[in-house]
Amino acid sequence: MKIMQNCHLCLATVRQISRLQPTIFTRYLSTANPDIQHADVVISGGGMVGAAMACALGHESLLQNKKIVLLEAAPKKKFTLTENYGNRTCTLSPGSIALFEKCGVWSEIENMRCQRVLRMQVWESCSNSLITFNQEDMSDELAYIAENDIILEAITRRLDTVQDHIDVMYGTRAEEISIPGVDTELESNAWVEVKLNNGTTLKTKLLIGSDGMNSAVRKAANVHTVSFNYDQKAVVAVLKLDETDNNVAWQRFLPTGPIAMLPMSDTAISLIWTTSPEHAKELLALSDESFVDAVNDAFFHDRDQNDTAGRVSDVFQNILRNVVPGGTSVRQLPPVITGVQPGSRGGFPLGLTHASNYVRHRVALIGDAAHRFHPLAGQGVNLGFGDVTKLSEVITRAASEGSDLGSLTYLKEYETSRQRKVIPVMATVDGLQRLYSTDMTPVVMLRSLGLQATNAIKPLKDLIMKRAST
Repeated sequence: MKIMQNCHLCLATVRQISRLQPTIFTRYLSTANPDIQHADVVISGGGMVGAAMACALGHESLLQNKKIVLLEAAPKKKFTLTENYGNRTCTLSPGSIALFEKCGVWSEIENMRCQRVLRMQVWESCSNSLITFNQEDMSDELAYIAENDIILEAITRRLDTVQDHIDVMYGTRAEEISIPGVDTELESNAWVEVKLNNGTTLKTKLLIGSDGMNSAVRKAANVHTVSFNYDQKAVVAVLKLDETDNNVAWQRFLPTGPIAMLPMSDTAISLIWTTSPEHAKELLALSDESFVDAVNDAFFHDRDQNDTAGRVSDVFQNILRNVVPGGTSVRQLPPVITGVQPGSRGGFPLGLTHASNYVRHRVALIGDAAHRFHPLAGQGVNLGFGDVTKLSEVITRAASEGSDLGSLTYLKEYETSRQRKVIPVMATVDGLQRLYSTDMTPVVMLRSLGLQATNAIKPLKDLIMKRAST
């Protein structure tokens, strides 16, 4: 009889605890099966954008009691800063830097290395038209150039400081993903289920796909995409020069595609040369000396000059000097390349992928999983970091209002905001790529006049710089 009374007392106590502290009771039940774990947010993909997402959430005070898991398929790398530079770089806008400053990442990047950009010059090979971007007195930077490896290392260091509620699972990837509303076996209000390659199943309120252009999360969510290849390849390399004040970004449009050089230090510069796959193969096969000659030739030659477009451009330039005083720019010669860092050359194909939706119930896509396009404007990764900023803001507000983190009501706000930003940029970049891919005289004339007019109208240039900085 006494045993029965004790049993009833235990049951009553459990019921009382479950009523008073439902969160603790739920977590206790979730550990009953060691192969099933629960998390408030799971981020699939630990590249720069995915890691930044985890870092941003980890530094939100309102999310300190939330369990966040970051899945990274690759093992954790041991990073060592050497004299050699990585051939993959990012042009970080003020908006991206603001995100990093908030998370404590920017000071880590500065302590390693990055280079500021004070001026940008863009011109084409078929005419004399050009456009420049810089602040009035050249004292404020337009952007910073940083290597991808350094950015990721800086984020990783900050993630190590929030390990109490951020679980970074290296060598782990999602093998099966079941999403409510897509998987008919799950109830509409169920959590997302992610089966990992280690046999564990994660159940989460919100799954964030940051797993690249071939996103498994996007496919599992049955999100439609628009996708095509440009039939172009980007050749990248780290170049050497004798400059001591290297802070200008250079981009020249060639009929085969744009070629750009971005400053990495006083004597190192990052090359991104977009061209045909056949030409890219030839460039990668050249000796270092011949490759350097090819780069210098691409920036200085005048073989593509269209005489008719050139004459019209010169006349229009003289008109602009009289109509808009100070509305023309002084052409600056790019630096002469003296060498290439051994082993730094590489290439990758270019294409466009855009998801029709960035969200589903309990699912959100960021970075290349949502949008990937031509690198000619250097905005791809900045748009990804913009995704991080907006989505972390939406998730934090949902938490502050006691709402479900995976609620479509909040996620739709993220989707609307980001599509309004991404789609115009994507359309502009794609349009520029197509506009400059021909050397037909009427097209060359129109684009030359347009570039000169844009360069002369300061409010328009300021608007372009403002849009690029966010």
